[in-house]
Amino acid sequence: MNFDITELGVQEKYRLLNGGVTPRPIAWISTRSKEGIDNLAPYSFFTVASCNPPVLLYTQVTQRSGIDKDTLQNLTETGECVVNIVNSHLLERMNATSASIAIDKSEFDLAEVEHSPSSVVSPLSVTDSPIRYECTLREVISIGDLPAGGTIVLLDVQSVYVRDDLYSDDGINQQLVDSVGKMGGDGYSLTTNYVALNRPE
Repeated sequence: MNFDITELGVQEKYRLLNGGVTPRPIAWISTRSKEGIDNLAPYSFFTVASCNPPVLLYTQVTQRSGIDKDTLQNLTETGECVVNIVNSHLLERMNATSASIAIDKSEFDLAEVEHSPSSVVSPLSVTDSPIRYECTLREVISIGDLPAGGTIVLLDVQSVYVRDDLYSDDGINQQLVDSVGKMGGDGYSLTTNYVALNRPE
């Protein structure tokens, strides 16, 4: 079956992209508002943009209301965040933080997420996250402001935390990370099976 994009509605396009580009890593992003409210929200349109300089990229999909999510508002006002990597232990609490709550409430409290101070930025870190990237805002690029449009956010990595047992032989042990991926709809994938293939010469 082939789909002509010009003949599709917004939700049809969203489902084809969201359901086909899978599994996607999840950036569980913590920010702090200028009023001092701690925010925590998951984003699955997320990847590495550059390793030198180290830059992460996530995309905020424009809500039907057209109003920016708290994460982007906080980032543009304070310029700091933490990207917390999600493992299976954190899956349900991460999902709970995707709920829409009042701007003066904290998702850390809503989902009972244990937190700790970060090393070089003011937003809190998720204590049980196995890998955390403390970042400053580099650039915000608007792709479209219509419903389901996208805003690309580039983040400069300033500090990286890796849980002690995960780091060996100058790298992160991929079999132990236990990272979670986002599928289409309400689905998630778990990295219970790990396959390593040598690259051909």
